[in-house]
Amino acid sequence: MIPAIIRTALISLRRDRGALALSFVLPIAFFTIFAVIFGGRRDTTPKITLLIVDEDHSRASQRLIRGLENEGSLRVFPRPAPKNGVEQPEYTAASAEAAVRAGKAPVALVIPQGFGQAPISFGGERDGAAIQLLKDSSDMVASQMVAGLLQKVAMTAMPDVMAEQGTRVVDQYSGGLTAEQRRRMDEALSFLRRQQANSGAGGGNAGDTFGGGIIAVKTHDVVGENKNNPMVSFYAAAIGVMFLLFTSSGAAGALLDEAESGTLDRVLSSRVTMSSLLAGKVCYNTLLAFVQLVVMFLWGWAVFKLDFWSHIPGFVVMGLTTAFAVATFGILLASACKTRAQLGALSTLVILIMSSIGGSMFPRFLMPEAMQKAGLLTINAWAIDGFTKTFWRDEPVAHLWPQVAVLLVAGAVLFAIAHRLSRRWEYV
Repeated sequence: MIPAIIRTALISLRRDRGALALSFVLPIAFFTIFAVIFGGRRDTTPKITLLIVDEDHSRASQRLIRGLENEGSLRVFPRPAPKNGVEQPEYTAASAEAAVRAGKAPVALVIPQGFGQAPISFGGERDGAAIQLLKDSSDMVASQMVAGLLQKVAMTAMPDVMAEQGTRVVDQYSGGLTAEQRRRMDEALSFLRRQQANSGAGGGNAGDTFGGGIIAVKTHDVVGENKNNPMVSFYAAAIGVMFLLFTSSGAAGALLDEAESGTLDRVLSSRVTMSSLLAGKVCYNTLLAFVQLVVMFLWGWAVFKLDFWSHIPGFVVMGLTTAFAVATFGILLASACKTRAQLGALSTLVILIMSSIGGSMFPRFLMPEAMQKAGLLTINAWAIDGFTKTFWRDEPVAHLWPQVAVLLVAGAVLFAIAHRLSRRWEYV
């Protein structure tokens, strides 16, 4: 009897395409996505955009910048990209800070005047000329990587400067070097300078195990430093959008229940058209999704001190457009399915994949560049970007137009496709 039971179960599984997909397709899809993100391949590691401001214009600062440019994990920009073929002026401290605040780059370095006089810091002797590291703390990895690479480049791009300054410190605190010791030190420094000139100050392949601190760095968080639990808004948007998609698909499933019970036939036999019926369901699902967002963000305000009330205009705009997009998405899924079982399986598969590449499960800035671009095909990515602009960067409502436009257009397209698919229920 046991083989017969197993055979019967296998036949049932093969007939239930939804269960079959959840059993095999979904695990493979998730394995592929996370293998690409965490697989450790060098060519999939996202490069960090680094803005450079050189206020010193010394030989030491130029060598440091060249060393950073030669780092494979960095994309160094001393000036903005050309506009209409016109080259833009170099970044200043103010323009670099504004760019980081606007989200154009996660980190910027400002090399101050006087850096070239004593670029290497021994014992905190150079606090007045410390490099300023301007960071956006929503990207928790970029600033730490740049700070570590900065110390490495100081070793590989300026070994003669480090040796020369170290000699001066030893001379100062050891009671003075003898003439023979000075001569040998000068010969060693000359040899290092010749080697540096021959190698082009490129950065080399020195070991990454050297400890930090040979270059003095002062960190300044230009975004979020005065906020209470600023990352709560990111998590509220990321998790919220994912569950809105599930709620919307579930609510849209009422259309399938009505079709199965015969209620839909009676409704369509009246003056109600499929267009007006779908529009009404989209409005209901939009209202339901928006109320869910309101409850979630109010909970974040009450429990986690989220700064909610000062961002009401941006929240309303992003909340309504996001709710509209997810509502039409749910209607589309319901229109494409024939039964509730199919809807449950399809919605689980599609929503989890969208959420994984769209940033609801894992921040997109840590994904490979190809995966980041793929995430732009999801509702999650655009909604999260809009809420981040509102709650994290304190941008005005006018700056939300790209996210709002994409979500509205996506909603309109999804509704049009859903209307086309639902024509099978209309009376001729």
